[in-house]
Amino acid sequence: MQAILGMSLQSEIDKRKTFGIISHPDAGKTTLTEKLLLFGGAIQSAGAVKSNKIKKHATSDFMEIEKQRGISVATSVMAFEYRDKQINILDTPGHKDFAEDTYRTLTAVDSAIVVIDVAKGVEEQTENLVKVCRTRKTPMIVFINKMDREGKDGFDLLDEVEGKLGMHVCPLSWPIGMGQRFQGVYNIYSNNLRLFSAHGKQSDNETIEISNLNDDSLENLIGKPAANVLREEINTIKQVYPDFDQDAYAKGDMNPVFFGSAINNFGVKEMLDCFVEIAPPPLAREAEERIVRPSEESFTGFVFKIHANMDPKHRDRIAFLRICSGTFQRNTNYYHVRQDKKMKFSNPTMFMASKKNIIDDAFPGDIVGLYDSGNFKIGDSLTEGEIIHFKGIPSFSPEQFRFINNADPMKSKQLNKGVKQLMEEGVAQLFTKLDNNRKIIGTVGALQFEVIQYRLEHEYQAKCEYENMPMHKACWLSSDNPKAIEEIKSRRKNNLALDKDGKLVYLAESAWTLKMAEENHPEVTFHTSSEF
Repeated sequence: MQAILGMSLQSEIDKRKTFGIISHPDAGKTTLTEKLLLFGGAIQSAGAVKSNKIKKHATSDFMEIEKQRGISVATSVMAFEYRDKQINILDTPGHKDFAEDTYRTLTAVDSAIVVIDVAKGVEEQTENLVKVCRTRKTPMIVFINKMDREGKDGFDLLDEVEGKLGMHVCPLSWPIGMGQRFQGVYNIYSNNLRLFSAHGKQSDNETIEISNLNDDSLENLIGKPAANVLREEINTIKQVYPDFDQDAYAKGDMNPVFFGSAINNFGVKEMLDCFVEIAPPPLAREAEERIVRPSEESFTGFVFKIHANMDPKHRDRIAFLRICSGTFQRNTNYYHVRQDKKMKFSNPTMFMASKKNIIDDAFPGDIVGLYDSGNFKIGDSLTEGEIIHFKGIPSFSPEQFRFINNADPMKSKQLNKGVKQLMEEGVAQLFTKLDNNRKIIGTVGALQFEVIQYRLEHEYQAKCEYENMPMHKACWLSSDNPKAIEEIKSRRKNNLALDKDGKLVYLAESAWTLKMAEENHPEVTFHTSSEF
């Protein structure tokens, strides 16, 4: 019986592919996500989940402010089946002000797809996110998007990807022209040709098998000049770039490249078909205590994101749990490591953007939503009793600070509740000054203030105003000597605050004042992260 259980768990693990889609804003990442969902049959038309007659919005951008601004500000989780595989996509915010959410999300994936705009090439935020993936040796596939527009030469782009992102590229598809001259994509991985038509649909019968590029039929399909250029370019690729190596890709040492146009749903299927073949199943996860392998029978998982008000009508707060090992089952008692208590979940959910389905069980690689009344923090572990702390879930020191003031005294209760819940999501940090109890919000980027203000008004019916606060850094304080903490409290009260967990924080107005405080209080350690 035990052997059968082990085999069925292993078959579930082998079926799963969990990946993140990352890019600079406007590279077409959310559009690509949606096209992948179309192939999986998860949606029937673009913008299908949240559409109206005037304007359609991408399925994964379900928060109201995302529609207003046309950007993703929260990680969306979507699951669908394709070719007998369970695909879990995490679509991340591209905007740098929300990088913290993206960095945390990347701890929950096993591979990534990097989207690059053919005209803009490699941009700043793409560099930052790829750097995070490379430090974790995450396998990455590159999708060069918007081939129906004029852009950079294919070989120049490959050089840029290698130079700026430090990748070792291996083109597995190649474009025939671009912009007005874009005729289609030659699939190097499976030796076939797909001709472009801007109707936004793609079916298998449009694929033309070409075993030999020197065949005259190629010229009949795309014309003699384009056929000659394609032959020449494919010949160059074979001479310059290595053949695809599955092991090198799995180790993060080789990066397949595909070309296409997500908005026209072109070149996406080639990448998806290759992805389901080569992308790794759920991988082992590193914990402080030991390495956790997916095939272990005991369940483990960690919370990498918390989202309040996914459904504003129900005021629900959901913790996103990545399952690392074993089988997660509904209505089963699990051990909350940080709180040292047992919990059970009667309605765990899987996601299709904002649509949720209750599930009975889930397996390594799956992302499960747990309804949460305030028990979870980012980084929390759930197990069957073992004490495990998963590593690598980052927390950042804020770089921008503002006082938050109540703009509607009749709604102070709603404001306090809204601020508390939004801070628990990890998008920003809340500090309460020791000398006057004023509340300060600290964020990594300025756009987060706008998002918080918007969400407070539309989800909690509370209004706030901000007041600028010139600040260099927030530092968490610790000391082995309680008297040293008492001394800094008495001498620096107007520079001190408590974070939402009651930890003592020093608010430094400048690099110089921070340096002076460190010199004057040698027994106190100043930490730039709350995780110490």
